[in-house]
Formats: sequence, C-alpha cells, structure tokens
Amino acid sequence: MSQEIAVIGSPEFTTGFRLAGVRKCENVPEDEKDDRLDEAVEETLADDGIGIVVMRDEDLDHLSRTVRRDVEGSVEPVLVTLGGGAGSGLREQIKRAIGIDLMDEDE
Repeated sequence: MSQEIAVIGSPEFTTGFRLAGVRKCENVPEDEKDDRLDEAVEETLADDGIGIVVMRDEDLDHLSRTVRRDVEGSVEPVLVTLGGGAGSGLREQIKRAIGIDLMDEDE
C-alpha cells in the first residue's frame, strides 16, 4: 500500500500543494486554528494512508500540548514543518524519520 503526503494549514498554505497534486489537504483558516487544528492533526495522524504530514512551523504553536507531543514523537507518519528560519529542526525531523543522525561527525 502506497502512502500519501498530507498537508495541514491555511487555505493559502495548502493551495500550492494541491496544485502540485497533493490530494490530502486539510484547510484550517487562520481564525479557526485554535479550535480546529488539533482535530485536523489527530485525524491525519490516525490515517494509515498518510506517510508524510506537512505543516507550517508556526502552526505547531496552535496545537495543544498533548497533540504537539504526539506530532513531535510520530515516526509514521513523519511530520515535516516548513518555515521558521534556517535549520528549523530539519535535522531532527530526518533523524526521527530514519532513526540515525546523518550529520553526526562521530559516526
């Protein structure tokens, strides 16, 4: 079974992904993030057909502590965040996804 990419965020954020062919897009308008973002993330994490979840880095601040912990600890699907400046945890995301630190010079 192949797994898909899912994108969660504002309609402005998800539109580009939708145009690129991503079929699983969860639109959560900016003014509804505090109310609906947790639910959208939980539903997406529970979907066995999703392998990668893409969100804006700033949207993590709108998640409850419990959902944020679930997202940050999720290996499958793996969370990829965009934005937030240089490095914004990409190294940690890759390490979590594949289980090793590719940039570790000691190995």
